[in-house]
Amino acid sequence: MSVLDKSFIKDDDLMTRSIAGETLIVPVRNRIGDLNSIYTLNEVGARVWQLVDGQTPVAKIVQTITSEYEVSAEEAAADITALLEDWQAVGLVRAVA
Repeated sequence: MSVLDKSFIKDDDLMTRSIAGETLIVPVRNRIGDLNSIYTLNEVGARVWQLVDGQTPVAKIVQTITSEYEVSAEEAAADITALLEDWQAVGLVRAVA
């Protein structure tokens, strides 16, 4: 199965806040925010984050990003795939079976 056919879901133990035009993701461990592991997303990253819902396949996320931003489908697919792989590596998202 291609990564474009997969869907991803966010980890349950995260807090997401938008502050001053940036989206911050804070992992919560033992009911305490892990301030050493704060992730800051730019506008496009924040939009991808919004679209990650456990049901939307990566291909649809790519399609949405290419319709909203000036980027080719190939570049968007490569960037979004890399972003999701990075998020998966640090435990922010996981692939849905």
